[in-house]
Amino acid sequence: MGNSLGIIAEYNPFHNGHKYQLEQSKSISNADTVVCIMSGNFTQRGMPAITDKWSRAQMALANGVDIVIELPTIYSVASAESFAYGSIKILDSLGVESVAFGSECGNIDILQEIANVLYEEPKEYVTLLKHELSKGISFPKARENAILIYLNDIRRYANILSNPNNILGIEYLKAIMELDSSIFPITIERIEASHNSLNTSNNFASSTAIRDIILKEKDFTPYMPEESYAILNNCIKFGKIINGLAPFEKEIIYILRRMSTAEIAKLPDVSEGLENKIKEAANECNTVKELINIVKSKRYTETRIQRVLIYALLGITKQKITELYKINPYVRVLGMNKKGKEFVSLTKYNNPKLQFITSVKDFMEENKNKQLTDMLLLDILATNIYTLSYDNEPYANLDYTKKLVIM
Repeated sequence: MGNSLGIIAEYNPFHNGHKYQLEQSKSISNADTVVCIMSGNFTQRGMPAITDKWSRAQMALANGVDIVIELPTIYSVASAESFAYGSIKILDSLGVESVAFGSECGNIDILQEIANVLYEEPKEYVTLLKHELSKGISFPKARENAILIYLNDIRRYANILSNPNNILGIEYLKAIMELDSSIFPITIERIEASHNSLNTSNNFASSTAIRDIILKEKDFTPYMPEESYAILNNCIKFGKIINGLAPFEKEIIYILRRMSTAEIAKLPDVSEGLENKIKEAANECNTVKELINIVKSKRYTETRIQRVLIYALLGITKQKITELYKINPYVRVLGMNKKGKEFVSLTKYNNPKLQFITSVKDFMEENKNKQLTDMLLLDILATNIYTLSYDNEPYANLDYTKKLVIM
């Protein structure tokens, strides 16, 4: 079929910056098919997506993507390392030739140099990392300090590991090495609006800024392609917008109060007695915001705490991640156009053992692999919990009833 390009995204929501990155990536890679791996209803920073995965898949397809594949929840709500590993693993199984991602530095060589160190873990670097962690700072900050000392070139590597898109890019490169994949990496420098910035510039705004504008009920038209704006505006009209963890805070606090300290300790990202602090905070607080403010520290970032809360909400344990993390995941199609259909047909022909899902009902009836079933059941649960925030209809089991988005 020619060249295929992988894009890993959350599209939360799809904005002008995403459109720019997509067009630049297609031009550089000379790809004729774009395969997007996209988070489901909960995202990597431990938050619900602003709108459901089918609406966001529709935005992607309306703006140049050919097929949207859901990143299983077990990866999409995890750390950058696990998020990247799951995404690259699916793209590799599909035989995608290249992957493109945005970064603040826009220099693939610099990102690769850091990825090599993190992948190979030379003894001197590991010693430096342990020393930095002993200072009681967070793992991301300790890793950044250790890298700067090890590579001994502050001018070249300064701020690389303090920028979130750079970090994800490095994890993609690490995953490519770990999987011994032939995928060719491309990075596009992020322009105008930086990640998580609330500032806007020349019709560009970060997803964070757009979500903030929507929360304040202001006009976000300039920052999104027309098609994306129309889809998102329709979601707002019908009350299918979620902005933050507040809609689930009673459920989260209830679950944490019900769990024992030992059970909280079994959640991913919980270590070194953090379970005690979370349990105490859950018993003292009535809001998630209060809980996070009590628990977060120099060592435990707000994003990490948010992820722990999502793990509790979805019932994801360390054991569950161990069981499911390394298996070959299914390919759950959320939507596609004609090119996407052709890509699926050709990929199935070349790799008949690959587990494609276009109908959850059919897959659940026919599949004999318990691990894949458990992985998919987690996606179904995530959707059922996500739709609890909707004001009108109950919207249970959308994964069974919602049709593929076909453009």
